[in-house]
Amino acid sequence: MSVKQLVERIRDHKALVGIVGLGYVGLPLAREFTRGGMEVLGFDVDPAKVKSLTAGKSYIEHLPNETIKEMVKSGRFSATTDFKRLGKPDCILICVPTPLTKMREPDMTYVEATARCVAKTLRKDQIIVLESTTYPGTTREVMLPILEESGLRAGKDFFLAFSPEREDPGRKDYSTKTIPKVVGGYDKDSLAAAVACYETAIDTVVPVSTCEAAEACKILENTYRCVNIALVNELKTLFDRMGVDIWEVIRAASTKPFGFTPFYPGPGLGGHCIPIDPFYLSWKARQYGMATRFIELAGEVNVGMPEYVINKLMYALNWRRKALKGSKILVLGLAYKKDIDDVRESPSLELIERLKYRGAKVDYNDPHVPKSHKMREHDLQMSSKKITAAMLAGYDVVLISTDHSSYDYQFIVDNAQMVVDTRNATKNIKRGRKKIVKA
Repeated sequence: MSVKQLVERIRDHKALVGIVGLGYVGLPLAREFTRGGMEVLGFDVDPAKVKSLTAGKSYIEHLPNETIKEMVKSGRFSATTDFKRLGKPDCILICVPTPLTKMREPDMTYVEATARCVAKTLRKDQIIVLESTTYPGTTREVMLPILEESGLRAGKDFFLAFSPEREDPGRKDYSTKTIPKVVGGYDKDSLAAAVACYETAIDTVVPVSTCEAAEACKILENTYRCVNIALVNELKTLFDRMGVDIWEVIRAASTKPFGFTPFYPGPGLGGHCIPIDPFYLSWKARQYGMATRFIELAGEVNVGMPEYVINKLMYALNWRRKALKGSKILVLGLAYKKDIDDVRESPSLELIERLKYRGAKVDYNDPHVPKSHKMREHDLQMSSKKITAAMLAGYDVVLISTDHSSYDYQFIVDNAQMVVDTRNATKNIKRGRKKIVKA
């Protein structure tokens, strides 16, 4: 079968799409392909996820049970833990984690393991697309050699491409379907096959010349955000010493109709991409004899934010003649940003662990995260505490780490002894401003 035949098979909706990794990236992608009329076979190593999906139940908040039931009921979606079935799909999209090691270097464990699974069943005329965010060169330098251990050759026997995920959980104005999809192929035939695949599910597909260009595109997007957030985080610490409110300054600067894009400070970076991607690029740059000092400095500033917040909290306690050790702290928000249930790389995790290490007694509340779960670097083993007036009064400090819309901030300030606000969530409250410390 030639690439022309594969493209026709895809456009006729006769191709089977396989998605490896059914998390915050893979599952929304499966939804769009299913809605686009494609048959989808999802793969995941977690039997609990597969069991849940088969029963029509979701484990991601912004994808309700009704969505999963719709996918299953259509007859076009099924999920499995059997990776021996990877030989069946015509298009395989890989959406697995790409974390950092403890030395802040790329951890390709999941990508390599998935590539080996694909290689075991790889057949002619399959298109393999990596979606996991990574450094430029990963598809060609890591994926390609492993896949070609099968004896098949990319561009001749099978097709290879990279298309970075652009998921933003909780966003209302854009969805997986409406966010433009950048695609870079190993060669022109690989690009043609990948573009045809995504055009069945995504409104706008943006082809680029190589896998490396597509990989670099995602790194640029997230490094841009990381650097700008680091700038406002650093200015926050400076303006705090000067007695200037960074939030007021940003609000005023935002009135300029050109030349300024607002970014906002916080307790640290969260999510799978922005805290990680710049370090990927810095690591890759060293292979070319370059030191990306600008990027590394931004990373250092953002990584230091949880410690800055704790110092501000200790300062606030000190004015009340209290030590951090033995104090009761309630952290509001475990998710990494407002109104979602995603806790990946959340600064709240770091804050809780550091506070506990210093001897504080810490609880959390998050209406979107009833219980913490074991992660690669964290295992809090905690449950969300119900907010009441008496409960709030029982803590020495309420620390606002995530500014969920469902919180009644006036109620919180009214009943708390003291509030440390890292998100400017209390900007509109009318009573009790003397209780608030911005951090």
